[in-house]
Amino acid sequence: MSVKAIIQVIENLIRLHDALLENAKQKTEAVKEGSLDKLQMVLIEERKYIQLLEQSESDRKAAIDHWFLQNNYPLNNRPTLTELLNLLSNQKEKNELERKSHLLKDLILLLKQQEQLNHALIQQSMQFVQLSLNVLNPSINNMNYGNKSKKVSVKRTVFDSKA
Repeated sequence: MSVKAIIQVIENLIRLHDALLENAKQKTEAVKEGSLDKLQMVLIEERKYIQLLEQSESDRKAAIDHWFLQNNYPLNNRPTLTELLNLLSNQKEKNELERKSHLLKDLILLLKQQEQLNHALIQQSMQFVQLSLNVLNPSINNMNYGNKSKKVSVKRTVFDSKA
């Protein structure tokens, strides 16, 4: 397998990560709006992208493994893109692959930041819901009406004198 095929797989990963980043931004908007229907639709789309991403990632691993085997390099553990870049002699292919891999890395970092924001927003929403439930659900101490400083004590004895 040639380096061009690996570059094509990386480009596909870039497209998928870009789509997943847009999806994460839509998720942020859905959480901000509090729209569960919209959030549910976004999550369904996200699952589709993740499945495609997993397939594309396994294609990338297979393409790199194939390149190592084709060029008679040992497959120690799992060959990486960085190892491949160090072994490439064609400077044009090396530069293009390096540029694409940096673009992919940057997209992954942006996606991670967006998902951290989504996580924080969802946590905040859950805290708000919990606070609202606590306010609406009165405690047993708040059930008594009147001044709490007055204590009325009823003394009871074992012997009832009115009898």
